[in-house]
Amino acid sequence: MKPRTISTICRKELQSLLNERTLVLAIMLQVFIALFSSFLMVGLTSMYDPAAISQYSHAEYGIGYAGNDSTLASYIDQAKDLRVFPMDLSTGLAALSERKLSAMVYVPDTRPDATDPIKVTLYTQQNDLQSAVVNIRLKEVFVAYEKDLRQVRAARLTEVPIPLKFPAQTGGSDFFEFVYGLLIPLLVFMPAIISSAMIIDLITEEYEHRTLEVLLAAPVSFAEVIWGKIAACLVLVPVQAGAWMVLLHLNGIGIQHGPEILLHVTAGSCLLVLLGALTALHYRERTSAQFIFSTALVIVMLGALAFPLNPLNLIARLSIGAIGGEHWAILAGVLATVLLLSVLTTKYAGLITRRFIEG
Repeated sequence: MKPRTISTICRKELQSLLNERTLVLAIMLQVFIALFSSFLMVGLTSMYDPAAISQYSHAEYGIGYAGNDSTLASYIDQAKDLRVFPMDLSTGLAALSERKLSAMVYVPDTRPDATDPIKVTLYTQQNDLQSAVVNIRLKEVFVAYEKDLRQVRAARLTEVPIPLKFPAQTGGSDFFEFVYGLLIPLLVFMPAIISSAMIIDLITEEYEHRTLEVLLAAPVSFAEVIWGKIAACLVLVPVQAGAWMVLLHLNGIGIQHGPEILLHVTAGSCLLVLLGALTALHYRERTSAQFIFSTALVIVMLGALAFPLNPLNLIARLSIGAIGGEHWAILAGVLATVLLLSVLTTKYAGLITRRFIEG
């Protein structure tokens, strides 16, 4: 194979890829995610842990209070960013519907030392981000009020409860896990997944457009054509992944071992692109090849996630500098697999050429 021929085909394919609106839109989407990662980090984290955003709230929320006069009202008034307003229940609900209040609390006329449970009712706005913050604030208040009730009714206890000691929690772990455990690995591996899907389209279109005969009649080998297409897909990976890491750094997200991350991502993308190329060469039809490759990719990724040093965990640990030299052994194993797939791809392309010549 001639490197100059492969380079020429690579440039041709890159020019055609820049005209693909789907690819351009996918890249723009990734740029948007990387540019506004700090904003998305807050929004997406709040979906699975609303308590994570409560620490960033400094507004004062009005809480309506109706019912029995208890220590709960004083707890609410003493809580951070909460202000209690005693009023009738009907008046409070009307104010809540007009968004003049953030929540409404109703306490029944049950004495603290009564035998019946005290059922406190909380009214909040439905499907509202502000309600998530208020709920976190009121949760702490309700827990304090519950402790008071337990002390008042402690004489009824016939058995001593077993104390449970939990390890102390550290603040900021949710954002740390989201950024380094999810955002960075997904961003840097996204170009590899896109490139592996593109190589299938680039190869199968030669069969669909019936241009394979023209390619084989040209003074270039089919293997050189395939490797030109593979090179075009691989060039985009380190460029995109490097750009994402620069944009994340501009968002104030520090990433360590940037060159090592690019090496692992490029090696992993080589593996995926070669698997996609072999799938396209075998099935020759775009829909079938994409379906088989996507299904196999999901199965392989689920299997890889079962290992401690899976690709996502490896990138996460590299980005925070929490890994030793074992990642070089993993990189060597991936490169060895890439070399094997490279040989198989070249031989398979040569086999297709011989079949075409023989008839």
